Amino acid sequence: MDIFSAASLSALLQVIAIDLVLAGDNAIVIGLAAAGLPSDQRKNAILIGVIAATVLRILFAAVTVKLLAIVGLLLAGGILLLWVCWKMYRELRTSQADEEEATEALSNSDLSGDNVVAGKAPRKTLGQAALQIVIADVSMSLDNVLAVAGAARDHFWVLIIGLVLSIGLMGLAASFIARLLHRYRWIAYVGLLIILYVALDMVYRGAMEVWPHVNNAVS
Repeated sequence: MDIFSAASLSALLQVIAIDLVLAGDNAIVIGLAAAGLPSDQRKNAILIGVIAATVLRILFAAVTVKLLAIVGLLLAGGILLLWVCWKMYRELRTSQADEEEATEALSNSDLSGDNVVAGKAPRKTLGQAALQIVIADVSMSLDNVLAVAGAARDHFWVLIIGLVLSIGLMGLAASFIARLLHRYRWIAYVGLLIILYVALDMVYRGAMEVWPHVNNAVS
């Protein structure tokens, strides 16, 4: 059965790694936006971020699967995912101080020992933080769904598990994952390499899909 094949299990492992890293990445962005709020408003901002990310992931998943079936869009998706890899690499080089502020805001705990939770972040209103979070969620939800769809390939059950896991990690374990990636940086780089592999594989498969059409047009 497809569900027990080596290819489907390999795709599932890739999806789990992608979800873990991108959920942590998303959590850091939400935490950075919420860090500038008074402590009593942080939970509201984080809740807005998680709900927006959940809704966007479901919408993007429904559309992306259909779009990737169109000739040429798999190649375009692979190229877009390469850009995601570059963006993620730059985000992994976020300063230790910024990341610590985000992690403190998410977990509502003083990790730096300065007796203040996310006290160094620039101040902002709930509206500013919510807008910043939703804009970031649009980009990061598309990144997540594109990477998961690319890794899942033709295994629809893997895509569904990836979507459910992504939502679960964002809703239930965001602060834990953020702390985990903050402490063990190498996990994020392993995830980045997996996403890079998925992107290159999508570019290759997309190019093989497009080439006969290009060849026929030229000849």
